[in-house]
Amino acid sequence: MEHAGSYTVFSVPGWGSALAEAMLALCSAPVRIEDVTGFDRPGGARERLLKINSLGQVPTLLLPEGSVMTESAAIALLLSERYPQAGLAPAPGTPLRSAFLRRLIWIAANIYPTFTYGDYPERWVSADPMSLKSATDRYRERLWRHLESDVSAGEWVLGAEFSVLDVYIAVMTHWRPGRSWFAAQCPCLHAIAARADDHPLLQVVLRRNFPSSA
Repeated sequence: MEHAGSYTVFSVPGWGSALAEAMLALCSAPVRIEDVTGFDRPGGARERLLKINSLGQVPTLLLPEGSVMTESAAIALLLSERYPQAGLAPAPGTPLRSAFLRRLIWIAANIYPTFTYGDYPERWVSADPMSLKSATDRYRERLWRHLESDVSAGEWVLGAEFSVLDVYIAVMTHWRPGRSWFAAQCPCLHAIAARADDHPLLQVVLRRNFPSSA
């Protein structure tokens, strides 16, 4: 069931909030963007975000009814229930549902956290923090290659059926190691990202978040 009113995305261009923005675009849902650039350091943007999400993370989504939703995979599942016509996910009970759920949670639980630790290694280790960044970068590449071998056939991650998984690929391939690496090392994922770039409902969001790739 769709909910009236606007969704507020606490957003930083190019960050994980791009995932929530893209999902809402696919739903044709009304959206207000609250830019919190600089949230990862002391200041007004961080204080604004902390009032909504005590962990100070993006994406953070304020729902029309006033409650707060975090975690990109949870946002994806919630919006797929509210806007089933958007095609974010295969419907429960359909053949592709289990493959969708496995890959969604796999990306969120395995690849996404490598940025949590690799982007700010000094938060987690005091000695040689850059070694943690290098290690998480190498591990991420290994994970992407694993996913490449798992989706080597078909136009989208789920084959012929578009889903929010393809949004993850479109957004996250802009992050380290970057689109050039994917073109060389994971051509199937790179092709999926390129197709998603051309999706008419995603183009504005992707160009706003990754203007250098437009």
